[in-house]
Amino acid sequence: MSDTPQTSSPTTSQSAAQSAATGRSATAPRRTALDALHRSLGATMTDFAGWDMPLRYGSERDEHNAVRTRAGLFDLSHMGEFTVTGRAAPSFLDSALVGNIGSIAVGRARYTMICAEDGGILDDLIVYRTAESEYMIVANASNAQTVLDALNERTGDFDAEVRDDREAYALLAIQGPESSGVLASVTDADLDGLKYYAGLPGTVAGVSALIARTGYTGEDGFELFVAPGDAEPLWRALTEAGAEAGLVPCGLACRDTLRLEAGMPLYGHELTAGLTPFDAGLGRVVKFDKPGNGGRFVGREALAEAAERAAGNPPRKLVGLIAEGRRVPRAGYPVVAKGEVIGEVTSGAPSPTLGKPIAMAYVDTAYAEPGTAGVGVDIRGSHEPYEVVALPFYKRQK
Repeated sequence: MSDTPQTSSPTTSQSAAQSAATGRSATAPRRTALDALHRSLGATMTDFAGWDMPLRYGSERDEHNAVRTRAGLFDLSHMGEFTVTGRAAPSFLDSALVGNIGSIAVGRARYTMICAEDGGILDDLIVYRTAESEYMIVANASNAQTVLDALNERTGDFDAEVRDDREAYALLAIQGPESSGVLASVTDADLDGLKYYAGLPGTVAGVSALIARTGYTGEDGFELFVAPGDAEPLWRALTEAGAEAGLVPCGLACRDTLRLEAGMPLYGHELTAGLTPFDAGLGRVVKFDKPGNGGRFVGREALAEAAERAAGNPPRKLVGLIAEGRRVPRAGYPVVAKGEVIGEVTSGAPSPTLGKPIAMAYVDTAYAEPGTAGVGVDIRGSHEPYEVVALPFYKRQK
């Protein structure tokens, strides 16, 4: 889950010191604690979800390939973090979110969603259980305030508190097949024992961090939650430690092509408030058999109806498309067959790994079977042929 721009080639109280650390302002784009460092590295910056973020440092293709073959380092400090505490925190989150959050073991994480009463997706989230009665929720930057407002509205009579910790964290991600070795050289944490979708507190290059084995690239990797003041020393230490392994700084542009190849949905594209998890082919994240709250949670009735529709013959399905030619599809382009519009591209870009343009699209169910012939994308009036394939386009070797 994550916000990333489509490539072109995408605490309620805060101190003045915290504001300065992250560059927050009522009028200017927010800046992360690493902003000056990014500019010194020659990054092309972009205004994304109200933040000035590095889009690329040089070639986004080279950055993409570095993550696939070596390692890349990302600043993801635009993401939103919220802490939920209290005796009833597990049952509260079971009520507020669609997943079975109370069953997460301490030190583990879960991908889930927060939905409206009508079943529409407000955001996709990662929830970390950091203690018996404490969780950290990570939301997309563009939806962070929506998520915070919804959580606060849903606390009701639960003995639980929602704390806005967006100013408390910077977030760095190191991703790629060499990431474990690079990180291991600067931490004494047991990375071999750290499973996928798990997190533990530790020290990395002398910096206190929550070390999570999570990511949005389709590769092995880690996300490091640290205090904003520790972000730059940590970035420099990881850069030095990764020099021999070929680690490079990476921007949001290659993060988008990486997640697209891995078939990972992007909010605002494959996920929207007008779609349910079942519409997006992610009904598995919805748990109707939660033990707490009598199985009740926000959106349950609407989602039960959506589950029935998905089990029958849903009107459209999310598929992958691979170009037979070289023209690149973009979000919003019509998918066509037999002269009729049968769907719409949600994300598209050149794939550095496949060497061809690729896309995700919602298409009529009759055309969703992999290998279906006669499907194309209308690119500025020209119907370009595309192959329908199952997602993901790329899956790393374990």
